Amino acid sequence: MNRLTTSFRMLQLALRLTATLAGALLLVPAPASAQTHDHAQPASKSAAFHQDMRKLWSDHVIWTRDYVVAAVDGRPDAQAAAGRLMKNQEDIGAAVGSIYGKAAGDQLTTLLKEHIAIAVDIITFAKAGDKVSQQQADAKWHRNGEAIADFLSKANPNWPRATLVNMMNAHLSTTTDEVVARLTKNWEADVRAFDKVYAHILAMSDALADGIVKQFPDKFRG
Repeated sequence: MNRLTTSFRMLQLALRLTATLAGALLLVPAPASAQTHDHAQPASKSAAFHQDMRKLWSDHVIWTRDYVVAAVDGRPDAQAAAGRLMKNQEDIGAAVGSIYGKAAGDQLTTLLKEHIAIAVDIITFAKAGDKVSQQQADAKWHRNGEAIADFLSKANPNWPRATLVNMMNAHLSTTTDEVVARLTKNWEADVRAFDKVYAHILAMSDALADGIVKQFPDKFRG
């Protein structure tokens, strides 16, 4: 047997051995960390509801910020941001309406749209340096916040009015700080203000979702 034939046969043997080992490896189960999560348990109804509420209220402050930035800078996209922001109030009202009925949802939508419209006025007056009109609009904004707290507290005994008023006031205060920082071009303060706005709205969203789950436990079992 010449050297070329011997080398060829050794190559054939090596290939067969490789194929055998590869086949054997296919039979070895993958480690738990590498397996797919096809059998992962779905989120509970309560957890899914909390997540949905967080999405709605996150949109509320994100689109508010988008409008604030555009309006303060006089950009042409301010109107589009305002339209999307108003749509968010309809989405929140519809979510609440799915629990308390369409009439309640429509009432909340009206209050929330007023909340946004007043905020738009405040920014307009602040840019114009009209402090008297700005202060009047701010007082109206806080009255609207109390009206929202009144509405919600009557709908759910787990939402005390005083707690809701405090939450709404905190929302207005953090949003005001954001607007002021933007107007004065204090960019670091602007970033800090939005961090506070976002952290607060998540806490507020969770408190509202907790109250609904507690009021209607049968809707969220499983």
